[in-house]
Amino acid sequence: MLVALADAALAVDCSHPVRVAVDGCSAAGKTTLSDELAATLRERTAREVIRVSIDQFKRAVALRTRYPQDSPESYYLDSWDNDAIRDKLLVPLGPGGSRRYRHALMDFAALTPVDEPDRTAADDAVLVADGCFLQRPELEEHWDLRIFVDIPLDEVLRRGIARDQAWMSGAAAAEHRYRTRYIPGERRYLDEVQPQDRAQLVVDNRDFAAPRLTVRPHPSA
Repeated sequence: MLVALADAALAVDCSHPVRVAVDGCSAAGKTTLSDELAATLRERTAREVIRVSIDQFKRAVALRTRYPQDSPESYYLDSWDNDAIRDKLLVPLGPGGSRRYRHALMDFAALTPVDEPDRTAADDAVLVADGCFLQRPELEEHWDLRIFVDIPLDEVLRRGIARDQAWMSGAAAAEHRYRTRYIPGERRYLDEVQPQDRAQLVVDNRDFAAPRLTVRPHPSA
């Protein structure tokens, strides 16, 4: 499957870096898949491979003021700096872009800005970026290949509790946060954007040991 994903990215024909989105809900396995995809790409090409986590483009916690911070609206609509994702990462790597991009803006906790200079990408680089909500209307047109990592929301809950209970003060606190904040926000995204239908490649990742790949023609292809 990783070879198929890598070959799909390398087959994208464009005159600028290929911008690959690895989209999906919480705990779907996006980060692991993206790390493995980047490694597979480096094995199969001499082209530059840029690996970015969109979680390092979150809005600073102190600036999330439009909605109550524990609400699904805050999570879905106010947690990520979509303007910065577009203007500092995707547009510079797109058609006519400067190729000068930011690798990160914030630490993973979204408390401390990352102070680093712009980086410069090769014209034939491949960007692999993972994160939630990557096919939102503000970002959708700026991806050249969309991969959606699909798991049911009840599996999001199960995996999320197991993964995050240590830093959320226990399983009950993690379950509460997923039920009241993360899953309602992600359900809204699934309903409004239908990312699994927009993506060219869908990875059914319910079974980590046996993921299943579906290839879909993109409407604009």
